[in-house]
Amino acid sequence: MNPVSPKLTTARYLGRLPWILLPAIGFAVAAWLWTPWLWIGAGIFLALFLWQLWLIPAQVKLLGWQETEDELLITKGRLWHTFTVVPYGRIQFVDVTAGPIERSLGMKTLELHTASASSDSSVQGLPADTADALRDRLAVKARERMSGL
Repeated sequence: MNPVSPKLTTARYLGRLPWILLPAIGFAVAAWLWTPWLWIGAGIFLALFLWQLWLIPAQVKLLGWQETEDELLITKGRLWHTFTVVPYGRIQFVDVTAGPIERSLGMKTLELHTASASSDSSVQGLPADTADALRDRLAVKARERMSGL
């Protein structure tokens, strides 16, 4: 499997950790000003912050994708492992998106849309040039496979 960019770890840190750290600081300030009982809230958010520091790199390390002759394979997770096989003939269109954090780190997300909304898939954290090239290849392969239907 081809791994995603390790910069995805940084992107997820920037997107998630401030929303956990700010309440922890708020609880700590409130505990210092008003009542020590609020240290419990600060501790919970601090524990969540530390858990995310460990979890995000572990998740990113387990993301992967691979092109085969007939389908795109996508894998993620260990505890809740998901292995997705998307046949090229089922792909209706391919989107490539990038939010401000991803764009600043030179990454994009590839989204595959199929006839069934429940089988749509995505690959996050692809380097921008890889995502664009993959989109072009998948679009060509999807057109070739759908023309045979």
